[in-house]
Amino acid sequence: MSGGWVAGTIRAKAMARRVLGAEAARQLATCRSLPEAQQLLSATPFRTAAEPGSSLAAAQHAVAATVLWDLRVLAGWLPRDGVALLRLLAGWFEIANVDELLQALTGRPAGPEYQLGALATAWPRLALARSVTELRRNMAASAWGDPGGDSIRDIRLGMRDRWATRVASASERAGSWAAAAATLLHAGEAGEPAEPWQAEADWWRRVEADGLKLLRSAGPDSGPVLGAAVILAADARKVRAALELAARGGAPVEAYDAVV
Repeated sequence: MSGGWVAGTIRAKAMARRVLGAEAARQLATCRSLPEAQQLLSATPFRTAAEPGSSLAAAQHAVAATVLWDLRVLAGWLPRDGVALLRLLAGWFEIANVDELLQALTGRPAGPEYQLGALATAWPRLALARSVTELRRNMAASAWGDPGGDSIRDIRLGMRDRWATRVASASERAGSWAAAAATLLHAGEAGEPAEPWQAEADWWRRVEADGLKLLRSAGPDSGPVLGAAVILAADARKVRAALELAARGGAPVEAYDAVV
């Protein structure tokens, strides 16, 4: 096993120990306002989300951007195949960037983009698109492939399907997660009667449990690194949900628990 995996495993486990944690996130959810919740975040790894006067959307973006930054730092400790794995996982941020680009291309307000750096798959080129048709062309010439149509729905679903396929093919450990995520995506698009938020919460609980097992595996290999990435993402999801509830005036912890 290369020294890069040894160093990367140590770094990944250290990063995972810095998560806010379930209890602290639940405390955030009971705050009576967004500023109150942000004050609690000011001394945590999510301190960039605590900027005074920032909106809920800006705070949530900052929380997710913190995870992306951690992945970029972790990539610097990994060998080439480890960087490739993190680049695949960071595809979520590239999808989010394309979602915002689609907003802008169709004349609607768009949020800030995530800075992917070396973890970008094709974002610098995709960002240059000046129409949805051009965006499709740029995607077709990249690892994302042709989404199969020029509509916003085609592009959004195409990217998500492609991401699930790429993750599944690159990591046996994450294959079942990707397959289940794709199933949830299409179930939501078909309007099935099951509560989509409940299915999503169940999916995240399963993935987080698997991530904890991987994090505790002996390594050094991709297991602890993949586990750490999942734990960081799950923690950020809890914090983002808690901030939203706080912005609405706080909620009983039971409501928060049902969401996450």
